Amino acid sequence: MKTKLAQIISAVLNPFLVGLALILLLSFGATATVSEAVKWSLMLVGISILPVFSTIMYLVRKDKMEGIFINIRRQRYIVYALAGVCNVIGYGLLIYFKAPLVLTASYVAALASVVVFMGINFFWKISLHAAFAAASVTMLTILYGSLGAITAVMIPPVGWSRIELKHHSLMQVVAGMLLSSVIVVVVFHFFGLIGNASL
Repeated sequence: MKTKLAQIISAVLNPFLVGLALILLLSFGATATVSEAVKWSLMLVGISILPVFSTIMYLVRKDKMEGIFINIRRQRYIVYALAGVCNVIGYGLLIYFKAPLVLTASYVAALASVVVFMGINFFWKISLHAAFAAASVTMLTILYGSLGAITAVMIPPVGWSRIELKHHSLMQVVAGMLLSSVIVVVVFHFFGLIGNASL
């Protein structure tokens, strides 16, 4: 029963779905019209989530990757590299099309996280489930205060599920949460978004 619950939590609160939800929240919160929000949402999903997810699905079908959530450390490098390239391209497009500041900042935070986590991946497997959850909560808390902090309720279940499924140790989960949160705080501070509720 516990294992089944952990599998459900990991599947529902996976990095792709959490990332999608965050993109939608940030896009709609940073724009004045629905059409603008939809435009940015489609662009960001098309640049970041779809290429990575599609590549993983292809590799899984070709038996070159264990599964969608890549529990084998050495199989993560190609995904980190692709995510890094997508984030660089995405950042360039956001600058060129004059995207809202918070979207640009979130892409810089994502790129910084990819670089840091790829380096760590050479010797240790950090939890991306935990990292995505914590980074999302940190962004929403910075931007929306106590309302955004409510999303922190997803952090304990995500961390527990990864440990229960034996995909990560407690330290790997905690490290993912702390590192991603620190990166978000540093980047958002650099962009002047800390203490500024205006998107």
